[in-house]
Amino acid sequence: MTKASDLFVSCLEEEGVEYVFGVPGEENLDFLDSLSRSTKIQLILTRHEQGAGFMAATYGRHTGKAGVCVATLGPGATNFVTAAAYAQLGGMPMMMLTGQKPIKSSKQGRFQILDVVDMMRPITKYTHQLASADNIPSRVREAFRLAQEEKPGATHLEFPEDVAHEQTDSKPFTRSNARRPVADEKCIRAAAKRIEAARSPILVIGAGANRTMTSRMLSQFIDKTGIPFVTTQLGKGVIDETNPKFLGCAALSAGDFVHRAIGAADLIINVGHDVIEKPPFFMQQGGAEVIHINFRSAEVDPVYFPQYEVIGDIGNAIWQIKEDIQAQPGWDFSAMFKARAAEVEHAAKPALDTRFPIYPQHLVAQIREAMPADGIICLDNGVYKIWFARNYPARMPNTVLLDNALATMGAGLPSAMASKMVYPGRKVMAICGDGGFMMNSQEMETAVRLKLNITVLILNDNSYGMIRWKQANMGFKDWGLTYGNPDFVAYARAYGANGYRIDSAASLPKVLRECLDTPGVNLIDCPVDYSDNDLILNKQIKELSAAL
Repeated sequence: MTKASDLFVSCLEEEGVEYVFGVPGEENLDFLDSLSRSTKIQLILTRHEQGAGFMAATYGRHTGKAGVCVATLGPGATNFVTAAAYAQLGGMPMMMLTGQKPIKSSKQGRFQILDVVDMMRPITKYTHQLASADNIPSRVREAFRLAQEEKPGATHLEFPEDVAHEQTDSKPFTRSNARRPVADEKCIRAAAKRIEAARSPILVIGAGANRTMTSRMLSQFIDKTGIPFVTTQLGKGVIDETNPKFLGCAALSAGDFVHRAIGAADLIINVGHDVIEKPPFFMQQGGAEVIHINFRSAEVDPVYFPQYEVIGDIGNAIWQIKEDIQAQPGWDFSAMFKARAAEVEHAAKPALDTRFPIYPQHLVAQIREAMPADGIICLDNGVYKIWFARNYPARMPNTVLLDNALATMGAGLPSAMASKMVYPGRKVMAICGDGGFMMNSQEMETAVRLKLNITVLILNDNSYGMIRWKQANMGFKDWGLTYGNPDFVAYARAYGANGYRIDSAASLPKVLRECLDTPGVNLIDCPVDYSDNDLILNKQIKELSAAL
């Protein structure tokens, strides 16, 4: 016979779990004791359950394996809600484990008890209360299967205290070797023929394309056909954006050079489209036709009703189309490349602007120069996300981690920490607004304790800058969105990290290099000037309109 909590840990080991992130409580103590004897799984004790959830989700995004996080009942479980939504909308496999009071007998009434399973149901793929130790292997296997199956997302198991203490003779289930289904041959042929018949086809690379092997297949497809591509924010880096066929990232909602390039196409090959992202284009009756290539059929709405669908493993589908298709001499991409050339010309001057506080375009250019091709930047949520999505050329998949699904604040630092754990040999930088950083800044202690080598760049404007920009854009007065900040350099040093402050544009490159090359946690307080955001973006769009 085996104790239930020991069996649970054995099931996690069978799933290949490396880390359990979280903040255990009284109701998890059996599980914690069992975990202490595991030689395969490391507990990563965090300072807040939300940080643990963000770390688990990021681990899942990088590896394709469900990241695991643990919390106690009640407030511990409710603190997982934002992270659950982050993983669910962002397509990141994650399994949450929460404790609960004994369910067969309890002497504490309703103290701390919420219906956590019901709470998790709308924001997970699967949620279940373990009522018997005998069911642990099947429920753990099911939670991992669903978390990792397309579209990946969040799952949840509740492990009551009395169940964790039971004895059972059940054994862990072995992981299955299931493969993703491949697309129908007739659909592949129809898509290839339609692309060959097009006048100006274009590729749009979305969130679902950010998977193992898909990057290589898409690169080979582009090399063979010469068809240009754009990306959504969650599709950044699937293909090297220094590729001459890259036309840009859909960072703005409409009217930008990317939308003009898409507007010049008569056929859109939409790879990995996910409705959680802002649409990079809107279909119209009689307009450009769309080929939908994805793991699942299209979710149809008034602005998205593709005429062709290729359903199955995306990497395999692109490979099949690539093998069948022939580049056509009549294809015309001149209008698309004209839009891109106009943007490159108009973006060059702002990138060289060395005013202080730091100009956003200059900041992006300097970070791109400092980071190696395989370096990972993890963005929190703020107005700077637009500038990085638009102006930072990603060189490899999952090297620009931004959230264009839930778009939550507070994920940048935990995401960078998990990225460094997955890729210890690569440079990792968290890029946070001052508001987002302070939402989970306590995880600085966790990063220092784990001896992680990361750089944390805080873009300091003493306000919730994204909403302040929207406020101005909508014609409202500037009110209610500014605050004071701590001395971030002193704050970093209080945790045992290194702290730096940027005092001129000239000092930025040197400090970036020093932080990236110095072991430990290095924080940079960088004043940033967002005052011209609306002016700049509107001006650039107008200039592009005139140029085109």
